[in-house]
Amino acid sequence: MMGSGIFLYMKLAIFLIFFAASSLFSCAVQKAEDRAGEDPGAMAEPTAVREPVLVELFTSEGCSSCPPGDRQLAFLEKQQPVGGAEVITLAFHVDYWNRMGWADKYSSAEFSERQNSYVERLRLTSSYTPQMVVDGQAEFVGSDAGRASDAIAKAAANPKPRVDFKLTRSGADVEIGNIPKHESATVYLAVAEDNIVTDVKSGENGGLKLPHISVVRKLNTIGQLSNTATSFKYSFELPSDPAWKKDQLKYIVFIQENGSGRVMAVGKINAVRG
Repeated sequence: MMGSGIFLYMKLAIFLIFFAASSLFSCAVQKAEDRAGEDPGAMAEPTAVREPVLVELFTSEGCSSCPPGDRQLAFLEKQQPVGGAEVITLAFHVDYWNRMGWADKYSSAEFSERQNSYVERLRLTSSYTPQMVVDGQAEFVGSDAGRASDAIAKAAANPKPRVDFKLTRSGADVEIGNIPKHESATVYLAVAEDNIVTDVKSGENGGLKLPHISVVRKLNTIGQLSNTATSFKYSFELPSDPAWKKDQLKYIVFIQENGSGRVMAVGKINAVRG
């Protein structure tokens, strides 16, 4: 009887301990749920700040290797797949493919010359398409998604000064402050058009319909910065042309060092605000 009483006492003690622990756990869970209900954002992660990164693609409608590069550029622009980066894209159509059976109407010798400047800066043997350049510092084949993601992520790790860009009735105002230490540099304005489709009739892409995004229609110099400048402010008229679809236009302002080619600041605004 003595042993039986001790056994019953032990079972009762274990039950009471288990009951108390369960009650405490349930209470803690209920309090956590109550707190989440009172403040739905309490457990949400803060929105990450995206650092602007300029991605240039040198391409041509006459090059059979270029459509995959064009698709990669569109993916980067539309999907913004790299965490921490706001990818700003520009497609420069070069003119040296025009003699190969199809004249790309978006091409320009000026854009070919811009690519040549990267050949010199980055010590390459020659130009090629499709070529992607990230923030003026990294280059690779434009269809290489892995290289693109790596280069963009690396560029996004370096903060840039903010570009305040506003449309006005007569044009636009742009202001950039807190510009870090730099070489002499040029401030550019690019006008780019989205959602262009070309029915290619001949050449390497003959018979294909090629979609394009961020096609550079115009590249203007709007300022020069000395190596001691820490800010830039400018008001100007925006370039226009009847051939451009205004509802598909966007304006990109960027500062680029003249020697190294490093893009120090970049920002964009759409011609028509959504």
